[in-house]
Amino acid sequence: MAVNEELLTLEGEVEDVIYQNDESGYTVCVIGVDDEPVTVVGTMPGILVGDQIRVMGAWTSHPSYGKQFKATCLEKSLPVDEKAMLRYLSSRAVKGVGPTLAKRIMERFGEAAFDVIENNPDLLADVQGISVRKAREISAAFKEQFGVRRIMMYFGGYFGSSTTMRIFKKWGTRAIDVAEKDPYVLCDEIYGIGFERADAMAQAMGFEKNSHGRLRAGLRYVLRYNAAANGHCYLPQAKLVAAASSLMGVDTADVEDRLSVLCREGELIRARGTDTPVYLPEYFKAEISCATKLCELNRINLFGSVEDAEKLIADTEKREGIQYAPAQREAIRSALSHSVTLITGGPGTGKTTIVKAIVSIFEMVGMKIALAAPTGRAAKRLGESTGESARTIHRLLENEYTGDDTTRFVRNERNPLDEDVIIVDETSMMDILLFSSLLAAVRPGSRIVLIGDSDQLPSVGAGEVLRDTIRSGVFPVCRLEVIFRQSGGSDIVINAHRINRGEYPASSDKSGDFFLMTRASLSAAVDTVVSLCRDRLPKKYGQKALDGIQVLSCTRKGELGTIRLNALLQASLNPPAPDKDEKAVRDVIFRVGDKVMQIRNDYDLEWESVNSALRGNGVFNGDIGRVEAVDHTAETVTVLYDDHRVNYLFEELDEIEHAFAVTVHKSQGSEYPIVVFPLFNPPPMLATRNLLYTGVTRAKDLAILVGDAASVRRMVDNDKVAERYTGLCEAYRLLRDKKL
Repeated sequence: MAVNEELLTLEGEVEDVIYQNDESGYTVCVIGVDDEPVTVVGTMPGILVGDQIRVMGAWTSHPSYGKQFKATCLEKSLPVDEKAMLRYLSSRAVKGVGPTLAKRIMERFGEAAFDVIENNPDLLADVQGISVRKAREISAAFKEQFGVRRIMMYFGGYFGSSTTMRIFKKWGTRAIDVAEKDPYVLCDEIYGIGFERADAMAQAMGFEKNSHGRLRAGLRYVLRYNAAANGHCYLPQAKLVAAASSLMGVDTADVEDRLSVLCREGELIRARGTDTPVYLPEYFKAEISCATKLCELNRINLFGSVEDAEKLIADTEKREGIQYAPAQREAIRSALSHSVTLITGGPGTGKTTIVKAIVSIFEMVGMKIALAAPTGRAAKRLGESTGESARTIHRLLENEYTGDDTTRFVRNERNPLDEDVIIVDETSMMDILLFSSLLAAVRPGSRIVLIGDSDQLPSVGAGEVLRDTIRSGVFPVCRLEVIFRQSGGSDIVINAHRINRGEYPASSDKSGDFFLMTRASLSAAVDTVVSLCRDRLPKKYGQKALDGIQVLSCTRKGELGTIRLNALLQASLNPPAPDKDEKAVRDVIFRVGDKVMQIRNDYDLEWESVNSALRGNGVFNGDIGRVEAVDHTAETVTVLYDDHRVNYLFEELDEIEHAFAVTVHKSQGSEYPIVVFPLFNPPPMLATRNLLYTGVTRAKDLAILVGDAASVRRMVDNDKVAERYTGLCEAYRLLRDKKL
């Protein structure tokens, strides 16, 4: 045993493999060290009995299994003497080789056996029981097995084990060749590797600062992570060049030259426009395809006359015992009379009533209807409010995992949706890529109804689908402004509309569902948030209220940011306990009972239904659940999301974060019984009216603003909306005017 850079080193032969996860490479094995068995755990893909390994790491103590050696780095050497080689092959380490064939191979080739298997497999056909075909299969299995380990060692100096496994899953045994040819492809293709990390690897490999690969990667990285990740579909050329030049530390002239080459080659697209828009191809194509498809749908009027529509509305009123308001009648009439209709309005303006009427009428005339929303929670709300079946857009389009960390929709232009009418709620949350996939699957001659609140924050992903489609002026738009829930005395609804009109909200004893709790200091506001969640609200509304409380924040950072609030709320609401397993990762601890959120779309993660044998793939950005179990043996954390559960490998825990508090942006499409929203001098960029409005409208039964009144007033007064660089609105108009 030796010390190497503060890590301990152990060497020995693998005597037993207790557990191995083929997906993550996580392994529990026993090795013989100085004739003593030692349990070693860590990411060691493909480790087999008989392997000679050298591991570096540290001793740990497992609560159930005692002393173990946690390996952080692995080196493997092949057996070198004939006895060890025979034992290795006899252990079935190589697919297709058992004890009998192992003995024959060793008798024929001796110490040259491994060289023959790897480099001259056809010679194996001289051995009884091995054909030429089988010889090549044995060689391929041998190479793949050692290829995994070679890749782990090659990339281990640059990235962690989970990232390295993603690299291996992407390219298999070709990964090293791919990276050596162009290491910058890693930041384009592998989640978790940014430009800086790929650049560090490239610099170590001797790549020039002005190399084609580096300039290409820098430009694409700025468009993907500086632009698309902040909602932009493109960047003006001047902004793109300046940002890329700063990122890479190169002259703008070099960046402009490479940009021109990439545009000529089609890797980037430079569109027409006063600001010279530059796109990643997928965003340009998405905008053009959305505009083209929606305009094509809009040209077709499939229903009868206005009189027919009015008669159907009147029949529905009689059947349902309801009388629709003028704006509601107009929205229903538009959905019946046009192939494309947009309906926008704030809380309490009757959107649900309209959806129910539309569904009822279309069902009555024999049309098939699909109800959908961008997120699981939004789809669930839509289904509960209408009494109809509703799905996420991903489920509607029947998403399938492709194996390369992307998704494929079964429903598309070649296999369109069967439904005649597609009704989408919470359209403000839909980004341009998802909208493009949805429209591709809508059959020509179908109709689509897009519903949402255009005054809410835009989608987390790139684009402003709802706003761009409304402001284009190309499609019928129904604006709902009359509040129908006011008669119920909801101050949440009243104050949401006051905020939207630029008026200050006010507490009232009339309904008791909206409060502004002013505090003199930041620390007092923080203490109040914790006290409300831990003591005051459960005491007043019962312990079950805990599950219905959602703390919102303007930002992730700062004393009132989600990072700080989650730490405080976890300590107060779900403290450590002997019966609660937990796992420390990064700077946080995930504990049984914790409220957590998925923070990126992962089409690979497998889920299983709680109530049936149904299984599937895909957990999506914004899904909220509870940690149900922590298994240190299997190295998994189980999270329960509504009616399905997901097992995360420890290496995959960078995909979730605590959700006792979430940002307003992440809360979009959700509605919570109780919202606690601390506001105390928020960052200027986030102190906006639409952010305050969006936060307040997340509350169903009770909204509590905690902080200073001046911050609330400042947000109400700030009606500036951060403009996004999108071309969808202009594309609609150009198509309408036949200029595109």
